[in-house]
Amino acid sequence: MLNQYSYTVTDRFLRYVQIDTQSDPDNGAFPSSEKQKDLSRLLVSELLEMGIHDAAMDENGYVYATIEANTDKKVPVICFCAHVDTAPDCSGTNVKPIVHKDYDGHDIQLPDDADQIIRVSDYPYLKTQMGKSIITASGKTLLGGDDKSGVAIIMDLANYLQSHPSVQHGTIKILFTPDEETGRGTEKVDLNRVGADFGYTLDGGELGSFEDETFSADSAKLRVHGVIAHPGYAKGKLINALKIVGEILAGLPKNEFSPETTSGREGFVHPVKIEGIAEEASIDFIVRDFITANLAKHETRLKSIAEGIIKQYPGVKLDFTVKEQYRNMKEILQQYPEVAENAIKAYKNVGLTVTNEPIRGGTDGSRLSFMGLPCPNIFTGMQAIHSRHEWIGISDMENQ
Repeated sequence: MLNQYSYTVTDRFLRYVQIDTQSDPDNGAFPSSEKQKDLSRLLVSELLEMGIHDAAMDENGYVYATIEANTDKKVPVICFCAHVDTAPDCSGTNVKPIVHKDYDGHDIQLPDDADQIIRVSDYPYLKTQMGKSIITASGKTLLGGDDKSGVAIIMDLANYLQSHPSVQHGTIKILFTPDEETGRGTEKVDLNRVGADFGYTLDGGELGSFEDETFSADSAKLRVHGVIAHPGYAKGKLINALKIVGEILAGLPKNEFSPETTSGREGFVHPVKIEGIAEEASIDFIVRDFITANLAKHETRLKSIAEGIIKQYPGVKLDFTVKEQYRNMKEILQQYPEVAENAIKAYKNVGLTVTNEPIRGGTDGSRLSFMGLPCPNIFTGMQAIHSRHEWIGISDMENQ
């Protein structure tokens, strides 16, 4: 029956990516941008039109909905989750999606910026899309496949099940979250309202990928208190905090310890923001490792590097603070092996080759797992996320 189904996922995806839902990491409000609710409201409307009567958005921008069971068989309640926001790394305003039909295997020059070229040498996964259709942005924005592909797939699933009542299933919960890209996607979620036994985020990459392990993550802030003086009379007095944070950055290892020099299961420390004035300046870092205990080791090393520089400047003070962000969901999921086993069995039942590798990042599933909803991550097809080169294969979305 599924082979004859007219997929709605592409039309939905093309519609959703044109709605600007970029989150704002500098805004303490929740959600961090009200425009995220524009897509959430549309999703609720579409779910209600399908006949999913409890679909609703709460005051925080979460969308909750239930596809009611149509079987008497006792099965777990499953939640499918995706996030509506797009990353702040690259503009998400005025996204113009382009469908490239019958992709011929060549590099793709994006029309609105001739310097933006999606090269096969950079993205070898393009070779799997020969003769198929792919979607890109136009060159001035990201596409929004992360995670509007997951949103569109879940909506297509809901549409299919609602229009094919002969397909028996248990209760399925739908959850769309805001602010995943700021690391706050589960901050105000109501798991009692979700009411699921376990879940799956749809926030992964290439066809067949399955992920049940993420980084553990902290944020760290170095704040340098310099010694201020009037610049006209500063000789022997002024110690510029901005220059010192520059020295700290220059003192970081060049061939290790950073995202640009690590891969696989290696962790890193990554400066993401600098701000300040001559009197006081700070650097924000993210700290990542698959082994949670290693985070403290990385943070101690970072602090030691900073202290080694600070001690050269009498009167200068250093504050160092660390905040937990999320933890490796494997720590929880290994207690519920059936969650991964069921998903992998489903992959194989439809002829997919399973690729199981850890995520060098995190998903809402990381926090959801520790909150009591075991929740690994499954593929959507998204590629080159958070960039102008972002693209996705239509057949990958349809094969979900």
